[in-house]
Amino acid sequence: MTLSYTLGIDQLQCELMLMQPPGCYWITADRQPDARLLARQVIAAQQALTLISNADRPQDLLTPAPAGITQKIPMYSLPATRKALINIDEDLSRALAPRPGLILLYTSYSSWQTLTTTEISSWLKKITRLLITKQSTLLIISSGAGINNLRNQLQGFFRYLDGTSHLEWQQDSWNYRINWWCNGNQLMADRAVRLGIKDEIYLLINDDEQSRPLTLDDENSFIAEKHVLEGAPPLSHQWLIFENNDAVYSRAQQASSATVIFSLSNNQQINTLAQSIHSLRRARGSAMKIVVRELETSLRYSDERLLLACGANNVVPFDTTLSKFLTTLEGLQGQRYLRHVPADLSRLLASMQPLHEKGYLPLERFCDAVTLLIGNTQLPEDGKGLLVALRPVPELQTDQALTLCKPRRYGDLVTIINDRLYLFLSSCRFNDLDTALKSIFRLPHNEIFSNRLIWYEDLQILSEVRQIKGLIPTAWRDVKPVSEADKVIDKQDKKPVSRRVPQPITLGVGTRQASQK
Repeated sequence: MTLSYTLGIDQLQCELMLMQPPGCYWITADRQPDARLLARQVIAAQQALTLISNADRPQDLLTPAPAGITQKIPMYSLPATRKALINIDEDLSRALAPRPGLILLYTSYSSWQTLTTTEISSWLKKITRLLITKQSTLLIISSGAGINNLRNQLQGFFRYLDGTSHLEWQQDSWNYRINWWCNGNQLMADRAVRLGIKDEIYLLINDDEQSRPLTLDDENSFIAEKHVLEGAPPLSHQWLIFENNDAVYSRAQQASSATVIFSLSNNQQINTLAQSIHSLRRARGSAMKIVVRELETSLRYSDERLLLACGANNVVPFDTTLSKFLTTLEGLQGQRYLRHVPADLSRLLASMQPLHEKGYLPLERFCDAVTLLIGNTQLPEDGKGLLVALRPVPELQTDQALTLCKPRRYGDLVTIINDRLYLFLSSCRFNDLDTALKSIFRLPHNEIFSNRLIWYEDLQILSEVRQIKGLIPTAWRDVKPVSEADKVIDKQDKKPVSRRVPQPITLGVGTRQASQK
């Protein structure tokens, strides 16, 4: 019987789950809790294995103890340094037993971040030679912000990796994408399954949501809000025109395969539209075509992603001509919506719109809020927003420039650092920066600021935030905030300073007697 090890995922076919020696397998995950849960499940499914961790202490990973058949777990803590990771093959060659076994290496993405593609390739070559010598299997589980960079690098290591896959959270389930997986003489590639959790264990979900439509009788019908046709009459008897989006939604609840078209005039409608689209998609199935046409410039990238995640087939931009819009509708005919739509809309909204703050924040709160948002794995990598440093013109002080700044969207934050204004624009694309600045500042921004610096990649933003957070004196962090009523303006420095508060002093009897003498 061929020796093999398993991931321990219930109901998942063996070809996608078994690992044989010698072999090297690598699983990545967006979120650290998901990676930790998978690691514990792998441990519980083995009789014995060797555990190495630099993301958590091995003892923490095993607390509480996984409920399984594991009898022996030698544990090693790997220092979170570049040198320790590169030379791990030397440590393994001394520590591993001569008989075959499974090694679980649990790491964070930050451990691999400093290694180039060439260095990872050389590392895998050394590890592969060691595994062949020891007749052992290595499973690497990695997670953390920036993990997609590592995923892209792993695509080029087919010669050294027997399997790679990725675990992606989808609010109420997990999408497990298998790039390739070798099991004996079989190679499975480009597969995706949906996983759920029961009793802290991943298991396969039989996805029956994309069922056949109730009927195809109305697949040529169009249910539309009247403004999407720009004043034109119904194009045929198959077009049903309604006065507003509420009427469109009410009629669409009776359809199953029709094309439903909502209008969007301002960003205040987004949450209401998201609820309508989510309800229709969950209730009416995958054959309905749902389209949103933007009538005024009001959408950011995060808003588009929210509508698409709720079940919209397409969001048509504001500058699209009527003829192009009709061509887009024609292209949607016959399509099915195949993405998973979570049942809990509130969780979906919370994950897609994570920041509920806007406007000015003190420096430390600003840094914490930006760090929290960049760490949200449900938002696209390198698409979570822009960090912009703006220096006012010499005639304008930073405090004066701040009074002209009026962020209107949640997630748009501003703070002051020395002579610069720092703005974080949530889910703003680089090419939309000028449009966003025009909306935020009362005066033309080109006349207010002399220059600007822009960071748009996640790791760049985190690096800059760490640097500017280092400008906060340690003593400031423990000082109670001063209220606006207790602030005065120093006429020389033009800076807010704290007002001295008189303190009552009670003189003792001995003090009065001494003064009388």
